[in-house]
Amino acid sequence: WSTPTMFFHIAVDSEALGHVCFQLFADKVLKTKENFRPQSTGEKGFGYKGPCFPRIIPGFMCQGGDVTRHNGTGSKSVDRGKVDDKNFILKYIGPGILSMANAIPNTNGSQFFICPAKSGWMQGERWHEYYRGHGALWVIRKILYNQHYTHS
Repeated sequence: WSTPTMFFHIAVDSEALGHVCFQLFADKVLKTKENFRPQSTGEKGFGYKGPCFPRIIPGFMCQGGDVTRHNGTGSKSVDRGKVDDKNFILKYIGPGILSMANAIPNTNGSQFFICPAKSGWMQGERWHEYYRGHGALWVIRKILYNQHYTHS
């Protein structure tokens, strides 16, 4: 299994703040990796370049990835369907966790959320495919205080 690393370059009002890297655990979440990676690169004609983080809960998470409406109400997968919730093995053990976001089970599309702090209280809940974020978490923490941040 390959373990690709994806990069998000974070900016506010076109001013670069830094980048965040995410290691995708393809051996545990293959279908999610096959959906997330092309949206990170934009190779399918749409993706994560440009959308903001419209849902921000200080001390918990920032949610982004609405590649259709850019306001937190849209979501799209690369194969036009939805990606099932398949992984409950990996646990929220510290800062930098990225997980797919959805409204109901088995409807993952493009939206994701990032936890910039330890979130152990989420163990056993209905959370989805997990990744480990590396570096530049201070950028994510800054997002929690400004909704105009975008990833490119």
